[in-house]
Amino acid sequence: MSTPTTTFTYAGQTVRRLGFGAMRITGKGVWGYPSDQENARAVLRRAVDLGIDFIDTADSYGPYVSEELIFEALHPYNDVRVATKAGLLRMGPDVWSPCGLPAYLRQECEMSLRRLGVDSLDLFQLHRIDPAVNPDDQFGLLKELLDEGKVKAVGLSEVAVSDIKAAQKVLPISTVQNMFNLTQRKSEDVLDYCEEQSIGFIPWYPVASGELTRPGGKLSHLVTATGCTAAQLSLAWLLRRSPVVMPIPGTSSLEHLEENCASSGIDLSDETYEALTSL
Repeated sequence: MSTPTTTFTYAGQTVRRLGFGAMRITGKGVWGYPSDQENARAVLRRAVDLGIDFIDTADSYGPYVSEELIFEALHPYNDVRVATKAGLLRMGPDVWSPCGLPAYLRQECEMSLRRLGVDSLDLFQLHRIDPAVNPDDQFGLLKELLDEGKVKAVGLSEVAVSDIKAAQKVLPISTVQNMFNLTQRKSEDVLDYCEEQSIGFIPWYPVASGELTRPGGKLSHLVTATGCTAAQLSLAWLLRRSPVVMPIPGTSSLEHLEENCASSGIDLSDETYEALTSL
């Protein structure tokens, strides 16, 4: 049995590998405020109480709502690192559109600094590479923000290996955030490259769902055998999959938060890990 390392260090910042994704603390369609704002703040505080020290958000979550709630609940952050993102415009619930204009990215960095109440962002991620804007212009702006000290580290989201290599010619890339879980592994090559380069890999939507996890599905016998939930098995598998993986399960439920956090203490047997991998 191999016990996963519990921390990851990027740009001199060491965090526990199981973080919290703060998208779901907003309203329906990731739009506006949640129906219960105090519950959202309580979830954030409880996450930190449970040992989470890496919170992932974005200016587009709400928009702006997630960052505001994080400030209200957690500022000053002490040892908690808050990562945010820019590069997606919002025009309504569940509507997202890339915008990588350097002036816009700089504006959003400045506004995130203000909303989060900090002088420098722990991690600033390009939410999407805008196909309508020269990638080097987008990467160049991120390099400027890094050089100016407005951000401590830079990450990318939903990229291919070729995108990472192109960005690395301009500036150091600390993290990559792609969709990845037990049932969605299209970014396997990206994860392998990140491990090779010691880049943090942040899988969004980290908990497997759908046919695999339904009662009677292929995962159900492992749930029964281990006494873990499907979510816990999904997260434990990710944590063992690579030492650079940093899952950020998100929830607006205190109960689900407790369940997710417990996964960091699960040591999968070799047999269970291989069974999950073969799914």
